[in-house]
Amino acid sequence: MKLPRDLSGSQLANLLRRHGYEITRQTGSHLRLTSKIKGSEHHITIPSHDALKVGTLSAILADVAAYLEIDRTALIEDLFSR
Repeated sequence: MKLPRDLSGSQLANLLRRHGYEITRQTGSHLRLTSKIKGSEHHITIPSHDALKVGTLSAILADVAAYLEIDRTALIEDLFSR
């Protein structure tokens, strides 16, 4: 599945709520999300831009998939196939 080309940072933050991430703060044009699912905290930073670059989106999703210990492709399908 191809990554969306028009996904904004706030839309990605909303999609990641399904996996336990919550916005903990915003500094300038970046959102900080935190998850505590695995017992330890995991932080990711997402630019709050209108359209995320594909490389940035790919890196964020790879980091989330590694933390959740799931395949990156499965995460992409779960987030964007609905």
